[in-house]
Amino acid sequence: MYKLSKRSRERLEGINTVLIDIIEKSIVNSPYDFGIPKYGGLRTAEDQKKLYDRGVSKCDGVKRKSYHQSGNAFDIYAYVNKKASWEKHHLESIARHIQQIAKEHFNVSLRWGGDFKTFYDSPHFEIRT
Repeated sequence: MYKLSKRSRERLEGINTVLIDIIEKSIVNSPYDFGIPKYGGLRTAEDQKKLYDRGVSKCDGVKRKSYHQSGNAFDIYAYVNKKASWEKHHLESIARHIQQIAKEHFNVSLRWGGDFKTFYDSPHFEIRT
């Protein structure tokens, strides 16, 4: 049984409350523990531009905005053996679990970045409003 750390909760400030509810419910019986990385919640245009410039996002924050900027996205990392993991099999297991919880308990379809056709983004989830 897992729960979000204080730091991960703080990193979710400003995102859609239904996403927070989904995350809180999902972590309890997730196949792996997980957390929210820096910039994993709400982002300013400046934060988004930094990530774009580093090549870790396709959205520049101005011409092409991220769902993070509207509070309709979050990122995760797996927490395995007392350290962060970005390994595909960890993130995919967690992602499918989160999607199932979202659908079954909240009637919400979450789009997972691991399913993107052009840019693989396994830590990423978004809700279309």
